[in-house]
Amino acid sequence: QVQLVESGGGLVQPGGSLRLSCAASTNIFSIYTMGWYRQAPGKQRALVAALTPAGTTNYADSVRDRFAISRDNAKNTVYLQMNSLNAEDTAVYYCNAYRRAYQLNYNYWGQGTQVTVSS
Repeated sequence: QVQLVESGGGLVQPGGSLRLSCAASTNIFSIYTMGWYRQAPGKQRALVAALTPAGTTNYADSVRDRFAISRDNAKNTVYLQMNSLNAEDTAVYYCNAYRRAYQLNYNYWGQGTQVTVSS
């Protein structure tokens, strides 16, 4: 069982920055793809950024060049640096850990952290 705990959300003005953190209960980055998802009111949860065990990153078009996903293996923590925030970035952000092994999907979620972009 993997536990994920997000932190770092809050209220920020348009154009501002935030860094989200996701602390994993154990060292899983060598076998799990780590991702950040977000869900705005009335919308489906959608992928924002992902980081594979090999270090490959993937971003949603809407955040490319503004957001950056990274990890600190020593701290078992994944980060999402968010810059140039705008109102459309307002959502609950969730950390995810995923792997597929032996024809089984292993999928873990954090509890979410609210990000509100408003003046």
